[in-house]
Amino acid sequence: MPRFAVVVRFCVLVVALALPAAVARAQGTGTEAMLADRTIGRADAPITIVEYASLTCVHCAAFHKDTLPKLKENWLDTGKAKLVFRDFPLDGLALRAAMMARCLPQERYFPVVDVLFKNQDGWSRARDPLAALAGVGRLSGLPQDAFDACMKNEELQKGVLARAFEGQQQYRIEATPSFVIQGELFRGAASYEELDRVLKKVSPGG
Repeated sequence: MPRFAVVVRFCVLVVALALPAAVARAQGTGTEAMLADRTIGRADAPITIVEYASLTCVHCAAFHKDTLPKLKENWLDTGKAKLVFRDFPLDGLALRAAMMARCLPQERYFPVVDVLFKNQDGWSRARDPLAALAGVGRLSGLPQDAFDACMKNEELQKGVLARAFEGQQQYRIEATPSFVIQGELFRGAASYEELDRVLKKVSPGG
């Protein structure tokens, strides 16, 4: 069974049943802020790109290293589009990495995601990946005791998985990376040139 199917099945059997109460408890708490969308670009940008990614996905790492800088320069920083990053963890380690990033202040979120993707082989294939992940957290300003508390945050864990499940239900997300541009799904690690063509087609004024 593909790894994403294991995550989705877990969501169906556990999160779908347990989430309503967990979300109700999270209302008005720090967990609600942790689960909020993380966005690059201006809030009023006319085009919305939603990226579903797993922090252990090699194709997602390639996108963030090779494609995102050009996309950011030409579309996000110019105000023509914004990118919303949503977690779709393919395994338990990706889930923990997503939780760790969301336990940091919002201004540190994308810098640590960048570090996790650029150094994916180092921490994800370490002899003790969780200890390696904690090390990334410490370098990003999350001390060990805060990291340990983050890993035990059940509401955060359920929330991350539930949002992945929502993506699977709403957009039929089945693998990473996947992109939803103005509501239309595009699967796979698209090159900058491919994304640029799509964005030009949906850009106001053509």
